[in-house]
Amino acid sequence: MHIDLPDKLYYKIGEVAKAFNVNTSLIRFWEKEFKILKPKKNKHGNRVYTKKDIEKLNQIYFLLKEKGYTIEGARQKLKGGVDLNAPETGSKDLQIVNKLQDIKQELLKIKNAIQS
Repeated sequence: MHIDLPDKLYYKIGEVAKAFNVNTSLIRFWEKEFKILKPKKNKHGNRVYTKKDIEKLNQIYFLLKEKGYTIEGARQKLKGGVDLNAPETGSKDLQIVNKLQDIKQELLKIKNAIQS
């Protein structure tokens, strides 16, 4: 899945949820279910996610939403280490989709530049 986030150190939960097209409550639920996901909290107690957290969320999203794993199945897969480019995870399809999404983003940028 192509995640469209600006390049910065920390992301708010709303930004992350929007990038994955899910509710913030689902992100918080995944935090409880997957011990590998431990975002920091700022001085106000709000969750802030690093790029490493986003990578972990991407793995969780891929297993649950794209591959149809159960929560327990995804936990087990993550314990063994998930390589999103491994053949057994259907990486060929994932790579094609990611590449097409990147191309789409570039084309949209060109379209917007022309229209401006």
